[in-house]
Amino acid sequence: MDTLDGIKTVIAVVETGSFTAASERLGMSKALVSKYIGEVESNLGVRLFNRSTRRLALTEAGQSYYEKALPLIEEFTELVDNVTGVQANPQGFLRVSVPVTFGEMKLSSVLPKFLKKYPLMQLDIQLTDKKIDMLEEGVDVVIRIGGVDDSSLIAKKINTYPLILCASKNYLSKHGIPQTPQDISVHNCIIDSNFRIGKHWPIITPDNKTQSVTVTSNVSANSPRAVKEIAMAGGGIAMIPEFIVEDALKDGRLEVVLPGYHTLEFGLFAIYPHRRYLAKKVRCFIDFLAEEFS
Repeated sequence: MDTLDGIKTVIAVVETGSFTAASERLGMSKALVSKYIGEVESNLGVRLFNRSTRRLALTEAGQSYYEKALPLIEEFTELVDNVTGVQANPQGFLRVSVPVTFGEMKLSSVLPKFLKKYPLMQLDIQLTDKKIDMLEEGVDVVIRIGGVDDSSLIAKKINTYPLILCASKNYLSKHGIPQTPQDISVHNCIIDSNFRIGKHWPIITPDNKTQSVTVTSNVSANSPRAVKEIAMAGGGIAMIPEFIVEDALKDGRLEVVLPGYHTLEFGLFAIYPHRRYLAKKVRCFIDFLAEEFS
């Protein structure tokens, strides 16, 4: 066992909480993870983990080892990056968590461009709309649309995406075209249950005044793409991120409601753990996101 492999294995077990999760994060078998941990403990002459059939608990020595091992790995990463120089291509495995819709509609199509630029990189894209624990799941970068409420993480803002009020031409011809924000309250609206605003929609007037409109709805969905499909089928007025409906607005399947008015805007963020040194592979991916989506 290489000493660095042992250190990385201990860190992975601590941060994921199990040998199984650590093996998935490191791309090795559970048996090899267990072997490496055993060898590290044997070399040190102390037990780093208390094992039982139900749980894995970090000992006091294990906690001390982990806290001192983290900066060592960071320094080694920095050393390698500095020695190889800024011209060297980043290499290694990068795990990225991304919202399902953004990942499918935007990110996936540009990934071959990133891999062509950095051929020594390997990507694992995890599509989920759920909040994750980056350390526990071994994620290097999280892409999120919305707010960032974890002060232990660093968030780089890439862009801002406005929400668009829209409906199908067929729906508007049957039910009328709203002329003021309050007109929306008499229409059926499609609720995206991912949004905390629920049925209280903030509408910003051309003179920058915000009005809260309580809408009526007979359908909600926790997917913006589903909301889009319902709207295109004539289900009512929807509030959807612009990047999701831009194609439907261009070809006439959807029409903007209350042009000149605005509503919420969501930030697109690249989020990563607060480390003293940021690995080159992470920096290159975040820079790539900025190039493609800013």
